[in-house]
Amino acid sequence: MKIVDATSCLTIVSYHYVRPIRDSQYASIKGLEKTDFEGQMKYIMRHYNVVSMEHVVASIRGEEQLPQMALLLTFDDGFSDHYLHVFPHLVQHGISAAFYPSVSPTVERKMLDVHKIHFILACESNKIALVDSLNEHIEQARESFDLEPIHVYEKDYKNPNRYDSGEVIYIKRMLQHALPDLLRKEITDNMFGKFVTNDQSAFADELYLNEEQLKIMIAEGMHVGGHGVHHEWLNHCDKSHQESIVRDCRGFLDSIGVSSQYMTFCYPYGAYNDDTKAIIARHGFDLAMTTEVGITDLCLHDNYMLPRLDTNDLPKSSQAETVSWTRNLM
Repeated sequence: MKIVDATSCLTIVSYHYVRPIRDSQYASIKGLEKTDFEGQMKYIMRHYNVVSMEHVVASIRGEEQLPQMALLLTFDDGFSDHYLHVFPHLVQHGISAAFYPSVSPTVERKMLDVHKIHFILACESNKIALVDSLNEHIEQARESFDLEPIHVYEKDYKNPNRYDSGEVIYIKRMLQHALPDLLRKEITDNMFGKFVTNDQSAFADELYLNEEQLKIMIAEGMHVGGHGVHHEWLNHCDKSHQESIVRDCRGFLDSIGVSSQYMTFCYPYGAYNDDTKAIIARHGFDLAMTTEVGITDLCLHDNYMLPRLDTNDLPKSSQAETVSWTRNLM
């Protein structure tokens, strides 16, 4: 559907891993090749007006108006990729972006389970072998944890989406939230040690941004927002747990010098509920972003339910033909 009033519209693009991938040790990681990121930035600068998060928040408050073809860049999960490969490019071109690290890996230098799963998947090309390994662990624990039969889990979770096969989705969902917490962690750690490395500490230190890097980025005009403590599925947490997570996020952002005038949140996994929205509003967050696919209309969308595009929704070359997401705003 063609959007008519482009002055109220904002394209928000989400990124995760951005690195030289092809020649790396983890060539199968689901991320964006650094050269493709640079090509996509040329496409974006050719067709859009890149705006800062501060500009977006001011627009929501009615203090400013967005330009036509406004676009905001967002980078999730606090990877060192963002400091090493993204930040210098943004500074070189005078562009601001928003970054969303989770608290625990940034401060404690510990691997998040979500990223252990990513690298397990990246290190083993035979996804059926990974499913077999996972199911073997589940079978061994069935009686102890009163688990469902394997075929029940596979029926519920082995369903492909636009990016991943059924096997990959099954592994992700089982190890993200479907199994009991203690068992999920045990299986994830076992598979990470088997397929990736036993030195989680060194791996985490290389994978994640640290507080000093974030402070440097903030000093250069980048925005940093909340993204959970341990990258939790917030809609699977009770209200008091959500309260604790959001409070800790706010404390962390205050500690690294994020301006209290512009506080934003990005839901891990895009997962939230009405409690989440109320809690982040009460803690002074101006807006929150989801994983729903679409263009944000600031006149229509709830400030705490803003949709985004994925990097894969836009071309990776300045010479590429304009895609429908771009054409519909022109």
